[in-house]
Amino acid sequence: MSDSRHEGDSWDPASSVGATATLAATGRAIASRADRPLSTDPFAEPLVRAVGVDLLTRLASGEEAPGELLDPMWIDGAAVRAGFYDEYFLDATQAGIAQVVILASGLDSRAYRLPWPGGTVLYEVDRPPVLEFKTRTLAGLGAEPTAERRVAAADLREDWAGVLRAAGFDPSLPTAWSAEGLLGYLPPEAQDRLLDTVTELSAPGSRIATENRPNQRAGEENRTKRGLDRISELWRAHGFELDHARLRYFGARNEAAPYLARRGWVLHGVGIRELFTANGLPFDGDELGTDGVRYIRGVLG
Repeated sequence: MSDSRHEGDSWDPASSVGATATLAATGRAIASRADRPLSTDPFAEPLVRAVGVDLLTRLASGEEAPGELLDPMWIDGAAVRAGFYDEYFLDATQAGIAQVVILASGLDSRAYRLPWPGGTVLYEVDRPPVLEFKTRTLAGLGAEPTAERRVAAADLREDWAGVLRAAGFDPSLPTAWSAEGLLGYLPPEAQDRLLDTVTELSAPGSRIATENRPNQRAGEENRTKRGLDRISELWRAHGFELDHARLRYFGARNEAAPYLARRGWVLHGVGIRELFTANGLPFDGDELGTDGVRYIRGVLG
């Protein structure tokens, strides 16, 4: 099966780019079992188990050690990233923002696990099969959202804003937006449209959090592709077919931070190396070019 991206391609939590959400949940499940976890996601393991990819289930449950399949730094990165967005949302809602939108929510369980203030309305935007799977699975576990959760089942490459409005979203209210681990899986022009739409839908005082990845030079991009191919071969040898390099869009694109700043967002960011250090974790760099990634959050002025 080819995982190459193309216009109108589709997926569920076990296939194509949808499987990356399951892989991220696997990382959160492993990180949650640490002696002193940076972020705890009690729903990550049961969600991965419900997806039904055998290898990921064994890793998420602890039945199989990560070994060479998951670099310890990648697992730490899953915990650091989860903690960054947890803190962002808690800061935003404690500051009085009561409308939240999680773009490409995947297997994110924040609607069920964070202590949202009363009155918080949280919208999850993702493709219909993904949202249906998560809603059904968590209901089967007896889980209840801790905010008023509403789903906007839409492809972010299409008219998702109309679906979001139809679900009750109010653009006159300040909103806390997140685009976690998303932008590299969108074509460059779709990324720009997404950030433009978020800005258009945002009242003054709205907040945003995402990642800024600098454009790679040709040699760096080839190095990243070789690293992703090596990981894909490792996983393939263990029965999990996912061509990581084919899922991402490479080549030049607008960097998120300056693009948003030009549209009125006042931003600050922290490099991934700094985040690791702040959490007492070593950062040695990797073959996937994560060194230059910055986690950014900002306010629409």
